[in-house]
Amino acid sequence: MIHYIAVIEKDPDSAYGVSFPQLEGVFSAGDSFDEATRNASEALQLFFEDNPAERPAPWSMEQVRALEDVQADLAEGATLVAIPYIELTGRTVRANLTFDAGLLTAIDEEAKARGISRSAFVASASQAMLNA
Repeated sequence: MIHYIAVIEKDPDSAYGVSFPQLEGVFSAGDSFDEATRNASEALQLFFEDNPAERPAPWSMEQVRALEDVQADLAEGATLVAIPYIELTGRTVRANLTFDAGLLTAIDEEAKARGISRSAFVASASQAMLNA
């Protein structure tokens, strides 16, 4: 899995802000640190969907940390986080999965309550875990 390095910072009386030094114009935010990281992953997805030709090889943590602007942000309390990027192909693949019967029942009930299929529910939950 590919990861891009994000700078997450929090000013008093504001949400957590997320930026990607390597990817100009890609920003996100969240009311909590965890929400900010989840939203950052979604921001990457949206950016690369709109700009498929602009997917550079990710910079390393050391490369990002060496940037003067990032050093200044870190001195003010910012944090660097590796945000996962999952390149979705749009192609579905069939897979056999095994679950405890009780867990499968709970998955089916929740999927039905949300109006989605079991597969969509499992895919959504999996992506959320990968992005966490």
